[in-house]
Amino acid sequence: MNDTPGWASPGSSDSSEPERGDSPQTPPPPPPAPQDAAPNWSKQQPPPNQWSAPAGGGWGGPPPPAGGWGSPPPPPPGPGWGAPGGWQSAPWGRPPAAKPGVIPLRPLGVGEILDGAVSTMRAHWRVVLGISLAVALITQAVLVVVQGLFLTNDSDFSRVQDDPNATSGEILRAAGGAIAGSGAAALISLIAMIFATAMLTMVISRAVLGRPVTTGEAWRDARPQLLRLLGLTLLLPLIAILIVAVATVPGIVVIALGATGGGIALAVLGGLAGCGVAIWLSVRWSLASPALMLEKQNVITSMKRSMKLVRGAWWRILGVQLLAWLLTSIVSGTIQVPFTLIAGAVGGDGAGSFMSQNADLGWTFLIVTAIGGVIGTAITLPISAGVSTLLYMDQRIRREALDIELARAAGLPGYGGTGAPDRVTPES
Repeated sequence: MNDTPGWASPGSSDSSEPERGDSPQTPPPPPPAPQDAAPNWSKQQPPPNQWSAPAGGGWGGPPPPAGGWGSPPPPPPGPGWGAPGGWQSAPWGRPPAAKPGVIPLRPLGVGEILDGAVSTMRAHWRVVLGISLAVALITQAVLVVVQGLFLTNDSDFSRVQDDPNATSGEILRAAGGAIAGSGAAALISLIAMIFATAMLTMVISRAVLGRPVTTGEAWRDARPQLLRLLGLTLLLPLIAILIVAVATVPGIVVIALGATGGGIALAVLGGLAGCGVAIWLSVRWSLASPALMLEKQNVITSMKRSMKLVRGAWWRILGVQLLAWLLTSIVSGTIQVPFTLIAGAVGGDGAGSFMSQNADLGWTFLIVTAIGGVIGTAITLPISAGVSTLLYMDQRIRREALDIELARAAGLPGYGGTGAPDRVTPES
């Protein structure tokens, strides 16, 4: 076993094998019934319904088992037999899966993936909320500054827009400043999100094993892979944009040749086809981030690992990710709406002023709405990171028997563990 947060070297078994699924194990066959001897029966038999088993086992033999003459033989020793809630109620049933941490060590259902992400927040709330809250504060603060400088009614960009006598140079300078500020804000937010995703992935990897984790430990585990994660995060959307752009090239060429109507139609169809390919590849590469962090892979290898793990489960992974996105959007919107109403009442001309075209988007309005954004991001960011990481683990459990390696890493007896797990030390 590779004693890293990945718990097993990648490709320890063939990921192209059929998934294990969640089907019950095949029960062992019951013991064969003893062969009846061929005794010499007496011709004189007792009347029917009047014979009973002799007391004490009869004829000096040992007493019958406690379960009666027809009870099955006692179960063989081993994990699960005789444990509380184990196989006693169903002699040939499946034993309950081990659960040292936030998920049971077996193929997971959709509800268990979402519950595991939420359980991680509850079990390690100080670390999880500390990381996500710090990231949310940074991103929202940068966003407030950019919006306050370039998008409020007192900003240069707004004044140039409202000035009919503004020169083209003034418009270009104001637009360039707004674009530069927005780009800087987006870059800072991206870096902060990468830090949060990397550290939360490490927290979840330990929560699965039921181990405590501190912010310092999560940072030490995540730090060696941060630059690679940044490269992966920038590369994936760049590939998607290039695919869509290339798909529209034939239409643009036709437009340049003079067939405007046909070229526009061809460009639209090409763009739609390119979007479809980009979405398909995005799902195939959606597990690259946890693979890169937990297996200590490089960018290209993690993308290949993701495609291998997602193969045959594309629709399921897309559905889980859409469900998680819908859930986080609802939670974030539910938190944001009250703060937006308060911001409109406090920072504008009334509760509904922010909905009008001439809304006064001043600093008070931006700060109050940013508070709602901080709270929403601090709650939803761990859920998004948790779903992605647990989906990765679920696919490895289904394809590579990662549950056995997880049980060993958790120190569970009966799996080669010591029963007293040590801290997982990441290896480069």
